[in-house]
Amino acid sequence: MAELRWHPLIKDWVMIASHRQNRPQMPKDWCPFCPGSGKVPENYTVHKYDNDFPALSQNPPEPDDVANKFFKVKEAYGKCEVILYSPEHTVTLPELPVDHIEKLVDLWTERFEAISADEKIKYVFIFENRGDVVGVTMPHPHGQIYGYSVIPKKIELEMDSCREYFDENKKCLICDMLKEEAECEARVIIENEYFMTVLPFFTEYPYGMYIISKNHKQNLTQFTAEEKRALAEILKDTTGTFDSLFDTKFPYMMCMYQNPVNSEDTSDFYHFHIAFYPPMRSADKVKFNASSETGAWAHCNPTAPEEKAVELRAAYEKFKKGSK
Repeated sequence: MAELRWHPLIKDWVMIASHRQNRPQMPKDWCPFCPGSGKVPENYTVHKYDNDFPALSQNPPEPDDVANKFFKVKEAYGKCEVILYSPEHTVTLPELPVDHIEKLVDLWTERFEAISADEKIKYVFIFENRGDVVGVTMPHPHGQIYGYSVIPKKIELEMDSCREYFDENKKCLICDMLKEEAECEARVIIENEYFMTVLPFFTEYPYGMYIISKNHKQNLTQFTAEEKRALAEILKDTTGTFDSLFDTKFPYMMCMYQNPVNSEDTSDFYHFHIAFYPPMRSADKVKFNASSETGAWAHCNPTAPEEKAVELRAAYEKFKKGSK
């Protein structure tokens, strides 16, 4: 079974993908993403791999006969890809050279363009899940890309907020947010010529950093070669900062927010950014999304962002010293 079901209480589509339950457990001595597996090229730097068990596909099955006048379903149309960061089985993003990460940025850009070419796709979502605590079962470093046939509810909410702000102020909400963070300085963690990493004023997670483009651009395809290089650098520095916090490979969810595709023109008011949702609140304590966060979407950060920003800046300095 693979279909979308309408959730009338929140006006959003839910992916039903029961076929993914049949995914096999990988043998401990074999990885499909490693050269020699027969599943990937013998030589690659970064690589696009079509998901073997996609929740969405460009040739979706007919939805099950479960709909009626009240309950709505639609086909699970879309695209699910895996993006392999490296042929090395254990080398993660902050351990890769900047030149290598630059190739990853180029591959993300290429795939954003290719998936956007399908007019049925309305949103291209690039993300990475890292660590057992966020449910990763495949240790080989990789991210994913989902191409949705609908704009997900959270993205829709961000768009609405940015549109409202622009209509009222004739300025970009995220541009102004970055300006305020830069002037405050207390929550700025890393900065280069084109990007800034901040622990936002409103972050829901103790270490929930954002990478924000300094220039008002909407997606990867609009960045110059210099901007892509700067993005590779700040991705390495930001993820390396996480690992330096507690001297361990720090788990996180990394989500890249870009403009919708094949939809309305959002160029005036939407702005490229990457958000990290790291589940740890200390070296050995997890910040669980419990009832308030999950059931009411009423987040509670048990720490002060200004205090955690001090920790993160110290971890960044530690990472930079160790990487020289």
